[in-house]
Amino acid sequence: MSDPTRQRNQRALTTAPGGIWLLMGGLLAAVALLVLIPGITLPPTGVAATAAVLVVLIYAGMVVVRAAVRPGRRRLGLLLAGMLAIAAVALVAVLVVAASAAA
Repeated sequence: MSDPTRQRNQRALTTAPGGIWLLMGGLLAAVALLVLIPGITLPPTGVAATAAVLVVLIYAGMVVVRAAVRPGRRRLGLLLAGMLAIAAVALVAVLVVAASAAA
């Protein structure tokens, strides 16, 4: 028996085209870059720059996934993974730079 009220059975979570994920991923990437770019000159050298490049590459990967993967759970899951990866990369880089500045 399929329960249509269960969150994982919601139609919008399985059939969405993924455009909103690109929009929100782009906003997240922009915020991450706004935080990372000023930190490029801070030690440890290269951490913020590497993270900024990774954020851009992950977002580019999200665009490729949106174009190349057929609509469905797999596409939405990959787009979600991209957003989580952007957040994780930016957070780790900011924490490393902040910890270095505090030491």
